[in-house]
This record gives sequence, structure tokens and C-alpha cells, in this order.
Amino acid sequence: MKKILLSGVKPTGRPHIGNYFGAMKQFVDLLNSDKYDCYFFLADYHALNFIQNAEEMRRNSLDLAIDYMAIGLDPAKATLFKQSDVSAHTELSCIFDTLVTMPYLERAHAYKDATAKGKEINVGTFNYPVLMAADILLYGTDAVPVGADQKQHVEYARDIAQKFNNAFGETFKLPEPLILENVATVPGTDGRKMSKSYSNTIPLFATRDEITKAVMGIVTDSGGDVPANVYAIHKLFRPEGELKALYEANKGKYKALKEALIEDIDAFVKPLRERRAELAKDEKYVMQVLAEGATKANKVASTKLLEAKKKIGVL
Repeated sequence: MKKILLSGVKPTGRPHIGNYFGAMKQFVDLLNSDKYDCYFFLADYHALNFIQNAEEMRRNSLDLAIDYMAIGLDPAKATLFKQSDVSAHTELSCIFDTLVTMPYLERAHAYKDATAKGKEINVGTFNYPVLMAADILLYGTDAVPVGADQKQHVEYARDIAQKFNNAFGETFKLPEPLILENVATVPGTDGRKMSKSYSNTIPLFATRDEITKAVMGIVTDSGGDVPANVYAIHKLFRPEGELKALYEANKGKYKALKEALIEDIDAFVKPLRERRAELAKDEKYVMQVLAEGATKANKVASTKLLEAKKKIGVL
């Protein structure tokens, strides 16, 4: 039997090419490897820590589903659903709360970072590792694809599973992190890591005009023959062997090199953009995909929740 792979993505905004090369592409590659039975969920309850606007949440969730289907996440192969459509996530999280101490949660990177910056965090943010553990453990997950800096998420799920198993008997499988190797750190238009918080992104489904505006705004060093920031982005879209010849032939011609980058990004994005536009015309179909995914996910999750409730003695 195939191993179970699960990943959740918060619907907190539109993706950029950094999101694609940093994670989204790898998810589709893993699905198409045919090694895993894949569950991908829209983590709207996790997103509630950042979004307190009902229409924005609905729109973002639908958009994210369309985005993933547009890049090749085939709902015939993967189970795609909203976290909020499977109530077992929050119910199991409530059970796990009784096993987890506050000092243990205070070791979470997100909590430590927030407190170091003097931020006042809500309980949902403080408690997110527990809900995340429930997300993972409900499906008998074998592998959770994460970057090296996100390994702690899976470690929390393993610890909480072990705590439950020790207290009530063997119930939950201990998942393993699937570290995404050779993942590109995509630079933004200002040279820093591409991030919405820096306003330095190139949208994944950008129009030709949007691509042109973003690329022409890339910060360049006028002292060199090769614009480093342009080249760093360009190598995502064309083999470096070809790029070296192009950049050698256009030394110091920053405008020409940016125009070449615009052509290559647009050639890559255009089919994704067109596929997305077609999916966006039929939102009922996308909602049906999410509903069918929720039905499948509920069958698996409710079975595991029922087992856990019997173990703790509430049934």
C-alpha cells in the first residue's frame, strides 16, 4: 500500500513564484510520483489567526483551491479539502490539549519569535502546534513535506502522538518529516527572500503587464556586468548553460536581460494563468471538489477520532 502524505496550506493570500518553487511544485511532484496517497487541506482554522474577515476567508480559500488545481494538483489523485469541513480536527485538538503543557508549547519557534518581538499573541497562535498535530495524526500520516526550518512542526506531532499512546494505548502513528531537498530560495525583486511582507514578489499567475512591471523593478547593481538579482530569478526558468551565453552576450545590458527574463517568465506562467482562468469560471466545480474531498477525509478522520474517544473513555 502507498504511504500517506499530508500537507496543509493557509489561505492567507495569492501565491508568488517563490511559493511555487519553494513548495507548491514539490507537492505536485510528490503527488505525481505515485508513491503516496496524498491529502492536501486548506488550513482555514490556522488562517483565522491572521484573517478576521468572513468574505476574505471564503475568497482566499476558494482561490487557493483553484491555484493548486491550476498548477497540476489533480483532485482525481489527491484528496483536497478544507480543514473546517472536518470537525474531527478541532475535536481531537481539544483532547490533545489535556496532554500538553504550556512550557512545552512555549518552545515553539513561532511563539518564541513573536514574544522576542514583543508581540501579544492570541491563544490560537500559542496553541497551533496542537491543532497541527491533530491535522497530521488523524490520517495515519507517514510523511509530512516540510522545509528544514519547519521540522519542528512534525516533531510536535510525534511527541503528542507518543504522549497519547503512552497514556491510553497504541493509537496514533508517528509521522516522519519529508525534508524537501534542493528547494530554491527565491530572491525577490529587491534581492531579499521573496515574501509578501517585503512587497517584492512576482505573482505566480501574473499577467504580462504585471510581470513586466515587477521585472523592470528588480534592483540592479550598476557596477557589474551581470545583474545578480535578475540572474538569480532567471535561472529558475532557463538552464544555466543557456543563461551564461545570454548574459555573456549582453554584458551590462540590463534592460535587454530584463526583457529576456520577462519573456521566459511569461512563457512559463501563461499556461498556468490560462488554466487558472478556466477553473475560475466554474467555481461550482471547485466547490464540488472540496466537498468530495471533505467527504473522503471525514470518513478517515472520524474513524480515527472514534478510536481515540473510546481509548479515553468518553464512548
